[in-house]
Order: sequence, then structure tokens, then C-alpha cells
Amino acid sequence: MAAVAVLLTLFSAGYGYHRDELYFRMLAPAWGYVDQPPLTPLLVHLFSTFVADEAWAIRIPATMAATAWVLMLALITRELGGDRGAQGLCAWAYAFAAFPLLMGHVMLTSTIDLLVWPAVTLLVIRALLRSQPRWWYAVGAVIGLSMYNKLLIAALLAALAVGLLIAGPRRALLSRHVAGAAVIALIIGAPNIIYQALNGWPQLSMGAALARKNAGEVRIEMWPFLLLLLGPPLVPIWIAGLTALLRRPRWRPVRCVAVAFPLVLVFTFVAGSQFYYPLGLLSVLFAAGCVPTAQFISRSARWWRPVLTIGVAVNAAISAVLGLPLLPLSILGSSPVPSVSQVAADQVGWPTYVQQIADVYKGLPAATARRTVIITSNYGEAGAIARYGPALGLPQPYSGHNQLYYNATPPADTMTAVVIGSQIRSTRQYFRACITTGKLANGLGVHNEEQNQPITLCYGPLASWTTIWSAFQHYD
Repeated sequence: MAAVAVLLTLFSAGYGYHRDELYFRMLAPAWGYVDQPPLTPLLVHLFSTFVADEAWAIRIPATMAATAWVLMLALITRELGGDRGAQGLCAWAYAFAAFPLLMGHVMLTSTIDLLVWPAVTLLVIRALLRSQPRWWYAVGAVIGLSMYNKLLIAALLAALAVGLLIAGPRRALLSRHVAGAAVIALIIGAPNIIYQALNGWPQLSMGAALARKNAGEVRIEMWPFLLLLLGPPLVPIWIAGLTALLRRPRWRPVRCVAVAFPLVLVFTFVAGSQFYYPLGLLSVLFAAGCVPTAQFISRSARWWRPVLTIGVAVNAAISAVLGLPLLPLSILGSSPVPSVSQVAADQVGWPTYVQQIADVYKGLPAATARRTVIITSNYGEAGAIARYGPALGLPQPYSGHNQLYYNATPPADTMTAVVIGSQIRSTRQYFRACITTGKLANGLGVHNEEQNQPITLCYGPLASWTTIWSAFQHYD
């Protein structure tokens, strides 16, 4: 835990903000947003306001979460009977695995979720394996709190419930303690549920929008990424965990965890939103797999131990290169890292992009500039302008992406718009003339969503801004 905390802290400044971090920084504290509950944006807001308005500051909660999820998984290994060797294997291998390092480096909603899923599963295992139903109340409390980060926890709960129906113990579902846990979860999470109900359940609309955009890729990518989420050398360990949970008599009370895993895979395939959704439960299988793996090593030939050590070390080294900003920016674009890690690519170029936008805006006559707005195609661009634009004399940006559509609408007397990105293709018709003045380029050869996107000047709106603004709205 100390080692991963130090490593993440040392590289927390990295290449720069991730696009989601820039977006969260823009969101004022609220009970909820159309695309997510309030917790992660609130943490970003607090740390950027009271610690420092820098990437390293808003990543402090991510480092804390990464440190805590190592503890959660080691506790799962111990709960299942793993000795100190098994716990050490779990902690060191997981802390420096591929996606845990990646998610621990940046402050995303998934960063918090990687703590929630193992925590809930640990408490469920304790309730079932120890026959101590009081742990169900802790399960309810964690679930209630997790609703303020993501509603995805519902997928885990549904999978575990079906797992209990299939593998038992079925009586747990009828327990008053489980009912009490549900009540606790609903009471704690009530404000977020009420927000969703009062606003037409926007999370459902958001999920559907993500599926429309991502489903084709996700349904293909999720299968090979099962091998890459923790790293190929660790695949035999989590497979051993899945097998042992299904076969070991002592673990029969928690067999539902193994049954839940394919159900989460089915959910990910059907929902088609993000390929990494199974990672939370996959991590639990890994923690379980460290028990039989350590037992196998202890009773096998001596050469197995160095094989395991080398495998974990090699996986950690490769994961660090993919998940952390170890490569200099000057060579990042010529490496395979941006093509493998979209998170790395999404941290590159923001100050440069904003400077290029500022060059266009400053080229406008003063009279024109006073009635000109900047409209971005996505929240990353808007967040970058909000962060770096004021020092360059840029006004606050507008965007129709997700929550930003509702935050502000261009003034009715706006006559010119600097439109950033690909949305100009669908909105050009609302202006008398649109001229592309340049393209965004980070100058580093790193391909991300902004690279080579047009900067377009649009003059003379042909409709009211109420009508035009609705054309800019999109969820994804």
C-alpha cells in the first residue's frame, strides 16, 4: 500500500489533466448530473479549490482509493484462508497490475468503483462464510454511499442475487438482515434516487447513449481485455480463483461470487457501455486465486517461486509503462502506449490546443469578439478552455455535451461562434457562413480525440439561439 501510494504520488502530475478531470472541474457541486452522481465531481471540486488547481491535487483521492483497494483485496485473500504469502502475492501483484495502476493515476468515477466492488464483495463473503449476518448491514451502508459515485453497483447486486439463487445459500435472500441492508442502502442513497426520479432518470438515457456509441466495439473488445485488465501473467491466478470458488467445499457458502462473474460479463455485453465493467469482480477472483496459487507454490518445486516472482515483476514493469506517465512526451507518440491506453492519450495536448483556439479568437476584431462565443464538441475541450483559457483572455466556453448543455446557453445577441471539433458538420446549417481556420494539433504525434479536429468560425446565426443550441446537445 505504501509503495503504490508513493509511486502514484511521484507521477501524479504526469502528462496533464485527463479529459474527464477537466470536465469534473467545471461542474459546480450538485445532487447529481445527467451523466453521473455527484461524488467524483465533488471531490475534484474540493481538492482543486482547497489544495491546488492542478492535476496532482485532484488525484490525491485517486491515490487514496488505489491504496485502499489493495487493502480490500488482501483482506479478501485472508478471509478465504490465505496465509501471509497469499496476501503478499495479492497485494503486490494487484497494486502494480495494468488497469489498477491506470485507474489509480487519474481521478475517474471508475477509480472509486474499483474500491466499492471489492469492499461490497468482502462484506458479503464475511456475512456468508462466517455465518455472521450483521455484516449485511455494512453491505447496505457501502451500497448506499456508492450510489453517490455510480449506479453501476446495481449490476453487481443483481449478479450476486442470481448467484445466490443458483448456488445458494438461498435462505440469505429471505433474511431479515438482507432486508435491513436494503433499507439502509435506500435511506443513505435516497437523495440521489430522488434526484434521478425528479429528472426523468437521466442515468438510463445516458446508459442508452453510451450503448449506441460504444456497443459495437465493447462487445468485441471486452473479451481480449479480460486478459489485459490485470495483465496476461496474472490470468492463471484469477482463473484459479474462479475454479476454486466453484470447487472448494469450504468456499461453498460464497460460491455465488463465482456464479456472479459470467452474469456480469453478460451484463457488460448486453449493455455495451464500457469494456472494463467486469474489472471489479475480476479483482475479487484474483484475490481468491492467490490462495490456491500460494499453496501450489509452497508444495511445488523451488523453481516455481522465481517463475511467479518474475511473472509478477514483468507484469508490473509493463503495466507501469502503460498506466503511468513514464515515457517522455517527446517519444510517447512514437510508442504503442497511446494506442493501447486511451487514458494516456487523453492527458496530452490540452494547453497547446487552448493556445491554438486563443490564436483564432484573438484574431477577431474587438467589436466582433464581444459578441462571439466559443462552443466545443465535447466536455474535454470545454474543460481545457475553462482551465487554461482565462490566462489567455478567452471567455468561458459553451458545450452541448452531457451536463454542460444545461449549465449555460449562448446569449441571444451572439453573432459569431468559434466552433471546436466535429460537431460543426451537423450544425453548419444554422449559420450564414462557416470558415475552418485551422486544426488542433498537439505537436507530439499523439492521436487522441482532439488531434486534427477543426477550428471553425461561424457567422450570422439563421435561427434563435434556443433553436440552434438544441442542435448541439448530445449524450455520450
